[in-house]
Amino acid sequence: MSGTEEGGAAALLRRRLEEALHPRALEIVDEGHLHAGHAAAGRGHYRVRIVAEAFRGLPLLERHRRVYEAVGDLVPGRIHALAIEARSPDEP
Repeated sequence: MSGTEEGGAAALLRRRLEEALHPRALEIVDEGHLHAGHAAAGRGHYRVRIVAEAFRGLPLLERHRRVYEAVGDLVPGRIHALAIEARSPDEP
C-alpha cells in the first residue's frame, strides 16, 4: 500500500480516531513504501493529520497523548510507526 489509506490497520486507525476525537478533518497516509530496507518495511507506517476541537489550547505533547489514548494498543502490533500532526480548528 502507498499514498492514502487503504483497509486494514488504516481503517481501524480512522475508526478509533473518529470515535475518540470527533475530528473536523482527518487524513491517514500509509508511508510504508518510504521505509524500504527497514526491518518493518511496507507495513504499519502511517502519518496522521488530524484537526479536532479536542486539541484546542493543548500543548503538542498532550495532543499526541490523546491520539495514543485512542490507538495506543495498536502500536507496535498492527502499527509499527505513527507520525502525528495534530491541530485545533483555529490553527493554520
